[in-house]
Amino acid sequence: MNVKRADREYLVSDSREDLQVVRSEGSCIFDERGRRYIDFLTGWNVGNFGWGSEEIREAIRNSESPEYIYPRYLYAPWVELARLLADLTPGKLKMSFRATGGTEAVETALQVAMAYTKRGKFVSIEDSYHGNSIATLSIGSSDNKDTFKNLLPNCRKLKPPLDEKAIDRVDKLLKGRDVAALIMEPVILNLGVMIPDKAFMQGLRELCTKYGTLLILDEVATGFGRTGKLFATEHFEIEPDVMTLAKAITGGYAGMGATIVTEEIGEAVREDVSIYSTYGWHPLSVDAAIANLKFIKKNEKRLLGNVAKMSEYFATRLSQMEFKQKVTLNIMGLAIGIGLGDSDDASRLSDKCLKNGLLVTTEGSSLTLFPPLNIDKATAKEGLNILESCL
Repeated sequence: MNVKRADREYLVSDSREDLQVVRSEGSCIFDERGRRYIDFLTGWNVGNFGWGSEEIREAIRNSESPEYIYPRYLYAPWVELARLLADLTPGKLKMSFRATGGTEAVETALQVAMAYTKRGKFVSIEDSYHGNSIATLSIGSSDNKDTFKNLLPNCRKLKPPLDEKAIDRVDKLLKGRDVAALIMEPVILNLGVMIPDKAFMQGLRELCTKYGTLLILDEVATGFGRTGKLFATEHFEIEPDVMTLAKAITGGYAGMGATIVTEEIGEAVREDVSIYSTYGWHPLSVDAAIANLKFIKKNEKRLLGNVAKMSEYFATRLSQMEFKQKVTLNIMGLAIGIGLGDSDDASRLSDKCLKNGLLVTTEGSSLTLFPPLNIDKATAKEGLNILESCL
């Protein structure tokens, strides 16, 4: 069977790469011909600790969980997972909503903010990405408005740069006290790994508190070690009111999302926000997530130590490469953006890497690398050698 032709015939999908994956292992994936590809993408920050976690595989293999739990019933592993999340996440975050993935987690966060503040407006970062539903597209790029009319027409956009000077612009957006929440990724990966100034983030937190606006930090992609801290929020020494999680929460073994809020917010909206998620926290997903989070908790120091070491190695190698144009490097942990200044150049380089056995991705005019956080130096070197040969 010609899979590419059948995919186009039977699926309305986003399959654009001519790569048929049949197996994954460690820091690599393999196609139907057995060809090996070094994975500097990890499913866009899903397989943060590589592919083939024995801890997660064993948890699923030995699972004696029920096939399904009706969302209105009680289930002890849901409580165990929620406690783990409360323990791992920063600040006073404690109470979780169950979700199937990132989009649903963000949708929940928006509902929570509206219910808690009794307001209907939002502020987000221009050209950001928070999901694929109408509401989450509305808080993303303004370009979506021509195709999908905004369900949230009162979403105001803050344009980068996100530096100390931007604080005055935030003040103007919030001072009317009609904004339910400001939502952003603490490090904006789809904008070439844009790293806000610490002064901006701390000023943002102060303004949200001052005007009664909730601060939602979307850690769907940045969470669980990607930036060198367990959560990117921690780099800025601030605490969110709401945090959204997904992707690496299960290591890629099952779909899951979560929205975690402070106890004050959770208790206040308990009667007003009832998210019925049919497959939110499916028993097998919970088994995978608990095994994954216990592994992270037990090995946090070692895992984040490797991120710091490999981040320095990537930064050194990339700064020494001879790109055909001047590039900007945005690196925090193993979230790596290479600003090429031209989207066509970025796409051509990405395609060339694919043909030579390296998986990377592009965001606008940037090439982005998200290698496994436990990648060894030999594999990292091999992948970077491929990238350099493609220049």
